[in-house]
Amino acid sequence: MSEKVGVITSGGDAPGMNAAIRAVTRYGIMLGYQMVGIRRGFKGLLDDEFMTLTLRSVSGIINSGGTMLHTGRCPETKTASGMNRAIKTIKELGLSGLVVIGGDGSLAAGNALSKRGIKVINIAASIDNDIYGTDETIGYDTALNTAVEAIDKIRDTATSHDRIFVVEVMGREHGFLTLDVGLAAGCEFIVVPEMKYDIKKLADELIRGKERGKTSEIIAFAEGVGSSLEFAEKITKMTGLEVRVSNLGYIQRGGRPTARTRILASKFGFEAIRLFKQKKYNRLVGITDGKVSSIPIHRAMRCEKKFNEKELKVLRNLSI
Repeated sequence: MSEKVGVITSGGDAPGMNAAIRAVTRYGIMLGYQMVGIRRGFKGLLDDEFMTLTLRSVSGIINSGGTMLHTGRCPETKTASGMNRAIKTIKELGLSGLVVIGGDGSLAAGNALSKRGIKVINIAASIDNDIYGTDETIGYDTALNTAVEAIDKIRDTATSHDRIFVVEVMGREHGFLTLDVGLAAGCEFIVVPEMKYDIKKLADELIRGKERGKTSEIIAFAEGVGSSLEFAEKITKMTGLEVRVSNLGYIQRGGRPTARTRILASKFGFEAIRLFKQKKYNRLVGITDGKVSSIPIHRAMRCEKKFNEKELKVLRNLSI
C-alpha cells in the first residue's frame, strides 16, 4: 500500500495557495503517494474534515485565489490537548507526514508537530513576506500588485483634489509589503513598525511638498503601526492640509495570483514533495537568491527576517 501524505493550508489565506496544493498533489501522486487534503486548516484534524486529493480534484485551480481546502486559525493546537488530538488523528489516518502551506503561525505549528515526531515540510505562503529563510513568500507578489493598482487609482483622486492620502496596507508586525508598495506606487512616505517616525518632521515635509507644487502626496501606512485614522487626524492638525484615509483591507488577500506567484507556488510544491521523497523532513521551502531552497523549520522559527532600511532611503530620495 502506498504512503499517505496530508496537505494543509492554515492561517491567513494567500493567493497561490491553490497552485501550491496542485503542485504538491500532482507530483506526490506521480511519485506514488496517496494525497489527503485536510480541510479548514489544523481544525480539520480536530473535526475529522478530510478529502482525497486526485489529479482531477486539483485541475483548474492554479489561477484561482484563496484555497480549495479552506483555512482558519486553530488556537487549540497551541495547547497540549489540542496537539495530542491532532497527532492522534494523523496516526489514525495513516499519514506518513504533512505538507503545511502557510505563514508564521503554520510554521510554529509545523515546528511543534516535528518536535512530536511528525514528519513535516512547510511551504512559505503569506502576503506579508515576513518569514525568515525565503526572499519571497507565495502570495506576496499578488498582494503587492493588488495594493499598487489600488494606490494608482487613489492617486488620481488625490491629484484631482490636491489631497494627502494615508493608505493603510496589511502588515500587523512587519512593513515589508508596505515598503515595496511605497516604492512601486511612488509614495512620498511610508510608516512601518520597524522604523520610528518623527510626525513633526513628516508634517513639515508634507507642507514643503505642497509649497513646491506637489498636487498629491501618498503615505503608505502599515496596519501594525496603530490607527491610521488617528495618524491622519494628527497630520491634519499639524499641517492644516486636507487628509483622507483609505484602508485597503482584505482585497490584498484575494484575486487571481500573478504569474510570479503561480510559478513560485508550483516550484515550492514540487520541492516539498521532492524533499519528502528524499526523507529530508522538518524543513521550510522558500527561495534564496533566485533559487528554490530549504532550511530547518526550527532555524526559520529562531531567526527574524531583517527589514531593508536602505530601500527606505531610496524611496525618500525619489519622492522629492
